[in-house]
Amino acid sequence: MAKDAPAFEVTCPCCSAVLKVDPADQAVISHVAPIKPKMFADIEEAARAMKEQDSRRESIFRQSVEAQKHASDLLEKKFQEAVKKAKESPDTGKPIRDFDLD
Repeated sequence: MAKDAPAFEVTCPCCSAVLKVDPADQAVISHVAPIKPKMFADIEEAARAMKEQDSRRESIFRQSVEAQKHASDLLEKKFQEAVKKAKESPDTGKPIRDFDLD
């Protein structure tokens, strides 16, 4: 490469930052971070979004509490089904290991 080649700009595909690269040194000599847009136009909109988020979080929490209340019943049913299945299948004795087949 020529020593007097001008620096060129590259846009990062991940964050859209602009990097200025010096080809002679093969290094980044400048970095310009992308401008992030505002999340909310005004305070009222931000407060409304926070209230919605709080109600959503509370709803998810209530659902998880209900699921935990019924978890023991579900585990008990699964255990009873496994016991029933074990009683129905005959015991064939000692299982054959791969080592025994040699």
